[in-house]
Amino acid sequence: MTASHHMDRNSFEWMRWIVWAQRKGGEEWFRKRELSPEQAFVLGYLLQNPGAIQRDIAQVSRTSAASVSSLLKGMERRGLIERRTGGEGDDRSKRVHLTRTARELIDGIEAAMAGVEEGILAPLDEAERASLHTLLAKITANLSQPTLDGACSEL
Repeated sequence: MTASHHMDRNSFEWMRWIVWAQRKGGEEWFRKRELSPEQAFVLGYLLQNPGAIQRDIAQVSRTSAASVSSLLKGMERRGLIERRTGGEGDDRSKRVHLTRTARELIDGIEAAMAGVEEGILAPLDEAERASLHTLLAKITANLSQPTLDGACSEL
């Protein structure tokens, strides 16, 4: 790719490229652990939201309840999650929890993704990284924040 063609890209093309590189880095880490991107997403979500219900997982992953049900069944068979009733008076909805096996499997994900981020940002010096951070914060300050139901809310 020539330098002039390289500069013809607009800002959103650059951002998509960066997100693609981040996702590819994560996919390699997950593949080594025999996790699909969907399974990895659910594990990450449950790590931050222990005891979520299936409907929440479907909403945040923007997929159908049937697809999530099938995904969770496979993860349950593999020993990665367990479903427990919510407690007293809440026998209808089961809460989804990570197992010890899942926690051990994804141990180190934060460090792995930090490594991916470092690789993406490697061409930038500290001042450029600070400038990028400032510019991204400025852009996102005027955007609605995504919510669990896929809608946006004000920050």
